[in-house]
Amino acid sequence: MKAVAIIGASERENRYANKAQRWLMERGFPVVPISPSGKTVLGAEGFSSLEDYPGRVDTVTLYIGSARVESVVEAVLRKAPRRVIFNPGTENAAAKRRFEEEGIETLEACTLVMLRTGQF
Repeated sequence: MKAVAIIGASERENRYANKAQRWLMERGFPVVPISPSGKTVLGAEGFSSLEDYPGRVDTVTLYIGSARVESVVEAVLRKAPRRVIFNPGTENAAAKRRFEEEGIETLEACTLVMLRTGQF
């Protein structure tokens, strides 16, 4: 399976990013937690930036406020994932346009719902 980067990963169990990571890992997806602290989350090695992760990423799922999305656009473009998921509250039209211009699929969707319904 291909790696899924969670930008906005959290150690806090009540956060949606944490729930998504748990569900992804339960389904066998390799997960790359990205957060300012770069801490390991749920046993997966964390990184403070997507650029610090040395491997390839298939999917980036965003769990940061829409105003912060612009700050990760260039790093995402350099990683060139197959797709980017804008979870509720992360929507950013300019970022979406940039990703699509580079041939990256974008979805305005909820990773948790996608996993629960078999659409991930």
